[in-house]
Amino acid sequence: MSQVQIYHNPRCSKSRQTLELLQQQGIEATIIEYLKQPPSAEQLKAILKALEISAHQLLRVKEAEYKLHNLTPKSDEQTIISAMIESPKLIERPIVINGQRARIGRPPESVLEIL
Repeated sequence: MSQVQIYHNPRCSKSRQTLELLQQQGIEATIIEYLKQPPSAEQLKAILKALEISAHQLLRVKEAEYKLHNLTPKSDEQTIISAMIESPKLIERPIVINGQRARIGRPPESVLEIL
């Protein structure tokens, strides 16, 4: 069983490219379609820790949901995490996790650092 996971949106070209890159590396990652299976608050906190970024840095700020949730760069972590759970479309993608390390696949090659 692979310990590599990818938070994936099949409609996103970068997400598809990152998944393909993992497969080219011989890695059969566990695919989590986060729009269908949103992460919990605890999972998001673990992802943020592994990414070593703030919750706001994981947001897709151009999504309509960003304004809908009244988010700003000054929003507190819990408010942002709650918004991401309610509207997982806000979560930047794809996210690849390997053990305690994670990277956002933008560009897709950035995930190679943790494999």
